[in-house]
Amino acid sequence: MINELRSMTTFVRTAELGSLSKAADAQQISPQAASKALKQLETHLGVRLFHRTTRNMSLTEEGQRFFEAAKPALMGLQQALATVQQTREEFAGPLRIVGPRSVVQQVIKPVLIEYSRLYPEVQPDVQLDDGITNWVEKRVDVGFRISVSPQEGLIARRLFPLQLIICASPAYLRKYGVPKTLHDLSAHRCSVFRHAATGRLIPWTVKSGDNVQDHYVNPAMSTNDEMLELHAVLMGEVIAQLAGPTAAQYIRTGRLVPVLPEAIADIHGLFLYYGSRVAQPLRVRRFIDLAIERLANRQDVVLSAEEISLAYIQGMSSYS
Repeated sequence: MINELRSMTTFVRTAELGSLSKAADAQQISPQAASKALKQLETHLGVRLFHRTTRNMSLTEEGQRFFEAAKPALMGLQQALATVQQTREEFAGPLRIVGPRSVVQQVIKPVLIEYSRLYPEVQPDVQLDDGITNWVEKRVDVGFRISVSPQEGLIARRLFPLQLIICASPAYLRKYGVPKTLHDLSAHRCSVFRHAATGRLIPWTVKSGDNVQDHYVNPAMSTNDEMLELHAVLMGEVIAQLAGPTAAQYIRTGRLVPVLPEAIADIHGLFLYYGSRVAQPLRVRRFIDLAIERLANRQDVVLSAEEISLAYIQGMSSYS
């Protein structure tokens, strides 16, 4: 098929230029190669396409009919090849993504793996950082963030609600007891998250009656790494307020207990942020589409009221 395509290209260029040598120059091949290509095409078709003299070449009647049919077909094929090449070039290149470590590890990672398999020519560049504010300067293409927008002018897509759940391991509860109220937390070993960019300790966001408010605890431990905090909770060292994507699987398997379930706040959400889609490379648009398709309204990272109630009851029964 490739040889026939090359022969057709030589034929069309020769017919257009009226010269085999000019057609050879236009294709950057030797006159001998061009002549061989024409002879192969004529042999394949079983007709003579050109009248040849020492100085001129003119189309035969069969050659004229073939030229009229071949030229638009060849142009269409060349355009299709150019489109494929352009698409490939648009896909090739870096894809810069930012997001919190825990969210990337537990939620985004499967999407990244699938995307890389679909588009191996793209090079994902993932930064585990929730503190980047100047996305233009850092050349960020896509970001995942909890709640607030990192920069004015970005488009935000809420993927799913983000629950904030006060958790402890059964081992911790057996050793230190169960807090019954928010006030009881002052007597417990609490972990507080430290903002990576500012260094400030972030208060817990809790539901109190119909209100959602900040609740400050005295930290027995502070960190800016969600995975380190999770490990400390699982080991029974501290109580912590964990995000749903981090805590859900451990609550469902009984490794963590949601204490003070009435204080669970779900005012936040995981958002996908990106700039205007008008000027985005195709590789960025395709990642956004895949992320929305795979992550929007995910239920496995959100605990239902029934699941929370059951996990609390089971946790309290095993403790007692």
